[in-house]
Amino acid sequence: MTDQAGTLGVSCLPPPLPPATVSDSLPSTLTCAGPLPSAWDPLRLPDFRRLFVATFFTTIASRAMAVVLGYRVYELTHSPLSVGMLGLVEAIPSLGLALYGGHIADRRDRRAILKWGLLVLTAAAAALSFSARLESERWQLIAMYVTVFLAGIARGFAEPAVGAFEAQLVPWEWMVRSSVLMATCWLTAAAIGPLLGGVSLDHFGPTITFAGISVLFAVGWVAVYRIAPRPPPQPQVGETVWQSVAIGVRYVWRDQVILGSMALDLFAVLFGGVIAMLPVFAKDILHVGPNGLGALNAAPTLGALLTMLWCTRKPPVKHAGRTLLIAVAGFGVTMIVFALSASFWLSLLALFFSGVMDGVSVVIRRAILRLMSPEHLRGRIAAVSMIFIGSSNELGAMESGLAAAAVGTVPSVWAGGLVTLVVVALATMFAPKLRRLSLDQQQARNCDDEVDALAGDAHKRSGED
Repeated sequence: MTDQAGTLGVSCLPPPLPPATVSDSLPSTLTCAGPLPSAWDPLRLPDFRRLFVATFFTTIASRAMAVVLGYRVYELTHSPLSVGMLGLVEAIPSLGLALYGGHIADRRDRRAILKWGLLVLTAAAAALSFSARLESERWQLIAMYVTVFLAGIARGFAEPAVGAFEAQLVPWEWMVRSSVLMATCWLTAAAIGPLLGGVSLDHFGPTITFAGISVLFAVGWVAVYRIAPRPPPQPQVGETVWQSVAIGVRYVWRDQVILGSMALDLFAVLFGGVIAMLPVFAKDILHVGPNGLGALNAAPTLGALLTMLWCTRKPPVKHAGRTLLIAVAGFGVTMIVFALSASFWLSLLALFFSGVMDGVSVVIRRAILRLMSPEHLRGRIAAVSMIFIGSSNELGAMESGLAAAAVGTVPSVWAGGLVTLVVVALATMFAPKLRRLSLDQQQARNCDDEVDALAGDAHKRSGED
């Protein structure tokens, strides 16, 4: 915007394709690495196509709203701190409710959760459109902060649900390709949203812009509404909320592949990310001004988008673990090159390849979550992943600023790249299952029993507590 214990039939496959099922563990018939007639075949599934449309429009809306809110808050307050508080106000409820949201996603109708979340966002954007007409700047600010807080609550429930719901709509043999398509959809919309929001605010003002954002959220709601309901998971008898949350956390903690992939992303973004420091590089180091800053910001997105489009044809399922480690290490190398570069074009190239490496990493990490999460734990595992990603994004920007203030901008960036390489080396040594991971058919057969064993052990330990 990533049921019961048996299998759920995916009955929306168009002829002449055979029906497929989605089970609560990795089936032995998984053929995600096998050739498909078309990379876009998952879009032949009507319900997946509707979720794809919902993701596209709601991502445009949310990214546009973030840009417009930030600009409006600064326009009214002239305070960078007030703009920064928007992120904190959104992160507190979203990350604070994530684990409970994962518990709910594994107990309730995931489609209904998405519908309620999008309804809240639609109403919130409409309220912002109304509040923009108020004469009192104070009430306008209050409305914007309340809206961001409500958006954080909606995200805390909707984000764990959407990943789990996506897996219910797609047969296993198409899971990797559908994950790549959804990641490409999100990235494209995330690039369009800020541009659309800025242009609309400049030409039409906040009232019409927020109304348009509300319409985009409403389109997403309609798309989700048209998806056929899926049976909700069956909870364990007598299981408390705390036990349910603990089971999900324990599963992630004990699964070397899932935990390792999450940790790689966390530390790479936390120490190796450079986006927050790009204005400093553009103005004081590369001397390219606002136009150059726009190009620097666009370069990683372009690299990631082209990589994801390539992965729709050639998904990196064979030797996926080794490829993930190489991609994260490559990301660290590009950060070092960028930090030491005095050439704008070399810096641009380094950022482009950082996006390429990040695109590969995103594709593999999404595939790992989809393929290696038991169906009845998908919401809780997605919630843990959300916390990892949210923490890395929020804390990464803060770490970049603190490190730059302490040792200087350039040393902080190349040092972050070195830390990323150290993290990859540690993961290579201490996560051999991740290093040997291959998401092809043979690997799926080997993982089936292990997934069930880990899930059973997590439930057993929760019962002992």
